[in-house]
This record gives sequence, structure tokens and C-alpha cells, in this order.
Amino acid sequence: MTSTLDPFSKLVTDLEDYMAFEAEEGRSAVEIDPAVIAELGAPPATGTSASEGTAEATQTEDIPVKDKSKGSDLESVAAQIAGCTQCALHTGRTNTVPGEGNSQPEIMFVGEAPGADEDAQGRPFVGRAGKLLTQMIEAMGFQREEVFIANICKCRPPDNRKPERDEMDACIPYLKAQIALLKPRVIVCLGGTATEGLLGLTGITKIRGSWHTFEGIDVMPTLHPSYLLRKQSAKHDAWADLQAVLKHIGRTVPK
Repeated sequence: MTSTLDPFSKLVTDLEDYMAFEAEEGRSAVEIDPAVIAELGAPPATGTSASEGTAEATQTEDIPVKDKSKGSDLESVAAQIAGCTQCALHTGRTNTVPGEGNSQPEIMFVGEAPGADEDAQGRPFVGRAGKLLTQMIEAMGFQREEVFIANICKCRPPDNRKPERDEMDACIPYLKAQIALLKPRVIVCLGGTATEGLLGLTGITKIRGSWHTFEGIDVMPTLHPSYLLRKQSAKHDAWADLQAVLKHIGRTVPK
């Protein structure tokens, strides 16, 4: 039977069907071609005015949090990240890395930026440091899919260098939007860059293990898994920080 949908409505329907298929396949983030996002942001040929059709597409300072399900909203933020060109990092990326995990987590982990493995797969913390982070999460009595994992920057810096301040500033609205949607009980900042980007604080070895707040949410800065791979003796300090997180949310520390 011939479809009676106009091209714009058909595009939306096809996209919804595709994202439903991806969800059934167990994928929590979907990469979308920027050209598709641009087409979705454009107004239909008739009806809606240009100002109404492009209002969301031109939003850069604050990422809108819509009145829909959390899963849908997180996918919307991920789609905006996929089309982002707000800083120079977009020119060298293979994939954006929006983050992944539970849409109602007790704990959210925030790292620095994607590395080579993350850039290749579009997923956060999947390299050597990611394997250690997974072990840390499991030691806390959680599975990786029960928490949410994200980064300050969603694109890989060249040669895995530290993100520059303007790059973090360009990307932080996406992270703020995710935090507003997720409403975690605790945010764990992994390393100095994440702590600087989210809290504006430096000197991770001095401030780790102490509680701070970000927009009403308690934040625990701790050491980055990459640092722990280089300095095994620091694992004791990181585990003490994670135990403090467990006690803070009323969880028993696993033996």
C-alpha cells in the first residue's frame, strides 16, 4: 500500500523505527549522520514557519530537556552531540561518545574524554582503563549497566591530550543536560580533568576523598583508572573514596 506520509513525517517515522530496532539490539547510544540531524531540524516545506522549525537546531548554549521519557531525552542529547561542531575536536573524531548506562542511576561516573578505543567504538571507558573502571564498579556491588558513565568532552582530543578549557566549556552543556535528566544521587569525578571541568577545582591528589556539590548533587572526586594503572599503590586511596560513596547512599560495602 502506498504511504500517504509527507517526506518529513516519513523521515521521522523511519528514524523512530531504526532507534527502536537499535534498542532491541541492546544498544544504548546510536550514532546519527549530522546530515540527518540537519534535515530533522529544518522546517517542513509547508505549514510550520522557519523560526519554529529551526529553534531547537540553533540551540548552542543550553541543551533543552524536553517533557518526554528519560530514555527519549537522553537519545535526543546524544543526537545533538553527534552533530556538534562547537569546537575543533569534531574535525578529528571517528565517533562521538555521549555516554551510556542506566537512565535512573544512583551513581554517575564522569571521566575526561574519549581515547582511541572509545573513539573507535563510540562508547566510554572500553580500553584498559575502562576494564579497570568496570572492576571498580563491580567491587562496589554494581554492574556496569546499573550506573551511568560519561565524559566531560564527547570527542577525542588529538593524541589523547588533555582537553583545553574552551573545548570543555563547549561540551559541558551536554553533560549538564544529561545530569539534569539522570538525577544521580552521587557523581564520581574520575581524575583531575573531570574534577576541573565539572567543579572548577584543581589538585586531584589533595581534594580526592572530599565531598563537593554540583547543582545540588553530591560529588566525590577520585583518581582516574589510567592513573591507577600507572601507580598501583594508589588503588587503596581510590577504593576508600568509593567506599565513602557507598556509605553515603546507604549501601553496605561488599567484603
